[in-house]
Amino acid sequence: MSPPSRRLQTKPVITCLKTFLISYSLIFWFTGVILLAVGVWGKVSLEAYFSLVSEDSTNAPYVLIGTGAIIVVFGLFGCFATCRGSPWMLKLYAMFLTLVFLAELIAGVSGFIFRHEIKDKIGKAYESAVTTYNGTDSKSKAVDTLQEKLHCCGMKNFSDWGKTDYFKTHGIPMSCCKTSNNCTEENLKNLGSAGTVVFPQGCFSLVTSMLESNLGVIAGVSFGIAFFQVIGIFLACCLSRYITNNQYEMV
Repeated sequence: MSPPSRRLQTKPVITCLKTFLISYSLIFWFTGVILLAVGVWGKVSLEAYFSLVSEDSTNAPYVLIGTGAIIVVFGLFGCFATCRGSPWMLKLYAMFLTLVFLAELIAGVSGFIFRHEIKDKIGKAYESAVTTYNGTDSKSKAVDTLQEKLHCCGMKNFSDWGKTDYFKTHGIPMSCCKTSNNCTEENLKNLGSAGTVVFPQGCFSLVTSMLESNLGVIAGVSFGIAFFQVIGIFLACCLSRYITNNQYEMV
């Protein structure tokens, strides 16, 4: 047992560490809520972009949603472990924070790298989607979604559609129309007159800039939350060590 005087000196330190760690755990819990929101937002807003690159739906939003849910649970666990003053719980909490730190750091680096490499990949994928467009498969629907959402048409401009098999029978897709009222089958099958009723700007530059900016935000959030874990790891380890070394029991 430590001398009474030493224990009296240690108690305020432990109380202070507890206060900081509980505050941190609540903030950590809130970051889990943010990741959940980013995952849901990514699923809703970026699904069309990712479906151009992959035949199947991307799992990235589900990873963020799952990670956010786990962080919410362990954020509450951190508050409980701190209030109990249990050294083994605090060590387990610190270990979890370390795993989260490494996972988010890797995710952030991957997202940052992908942000710079995506232009060539999305360009080839979008060109392929336009060339094989049939109006019914998942990639065709993704093209329609992007053209309607970004107010664009074709890869570089609307004339790109003139090289496709779809144009020969159906003309330019309706998703390129500025307004459905002005678009007629006759206009859409004539590149000369189509320029007045469809969006003039191509989608490639808009898609890549949109993806790069959105992935940049996700990478930045991942980096920020990852380095935030270091504070929690430090606080949890310090509190566990103080409690263990001074045989401090929380009521």
